Amino acid sequence: MIQNSPQRESYVTSQIDGFRLWLEEKHRAENTILVYTFAVRQFYELYEQPDPNTLQLYKCFLLEHYKPQTVNLRIRALNCYMEYQNSSIAPIAMLRMQQKTYVENVISHADYEYLKRCLMRDGNHLYYYLIRFMAATGVRVSELVRLRTEDVERGWLNLYSKGNKIRRVYIPKSLRQDALAWIDREERPPGFLFLNRFGEPVTPAAIRGQLRKFSGLYGLNTAVLHPHSFRHRFAKNFIEACGDISFLSDLLGHQSIETTRIYLHRSRAEQQVIVNQVVNW
Repeated sequence: MIQNSPQRESYVTSQIDGFRLWLEEKHRAENTILVYTFAVRQFYELYEQPDPNTLQLYKCFLLEHYKPQTVNLRIRALNCYMEYQNSSIAPIAMLRMQQKTYVENVISHADYEYLKRCLMRDGNHLYYYLIRFMAATGVRVSELVRLRTEDVERGWLNLYSKGNKIRRVYIPKSLRQDALAWIDREERPPGFLFLNRFGEPVTPAAIRGQLRKFSGLYGLNTAVLHPHSFRHRFAKNFIEACGDISFLSDLLGHQSIETTRIYLHRSRAEQQVIVNQVVNW
């Protein structure tokens, strides 16, 4: 562990502040910025300066302390930081991980409808519309919290996706009509759509916490009640109803259509249901 002096702390802070500004200019999601700047600070707490040797030592440190997915995320962050610095140092090699050919822990359509009914019955309109927007648009939770009433009135919004590309998210007509009626009843002024009790935009962490609470309250499986589960639900429903995987890839903001192909495969649970229904010999 590097011993921090006031001068070094000032230097590290200025590096991270500059990196954050660079990421913001590239329209990276706030959650990505938090993760990337955390990784850079962690590196500087362990090593003096980035060079081929310290970067490899950092990779070894990550391998000893974290799961492969987290290791790759931190490596990606450091490689991005080196790009920000215009460094000539070769990028750190990522871990090779076998890609899953199916999606697990996705809320079923029946449980999604049940959750909506429970929330409406209990008068929890905030989370009723929050999960509807996730399941009907496929937005990530970090994108959802930036949704504004003006976007609902317009019927669509533009988002910066990975790779600094703009994608358009469409709000389906039925959801838009219901949400506008809710906004009107609440007499909401223009601004962020989903607010907490203090009038501030709800955070992704708060959403995750509430979903865990709903799993116990309504007897739903905790493993499938997470924000990304509703993005998966959107994708699986869309591919079954439309079948246009290229269009789905654009809607989800995937950089490669190969990432989207996972939704063509059945989950293990779905495979078992089909086998139980079909095989009777």
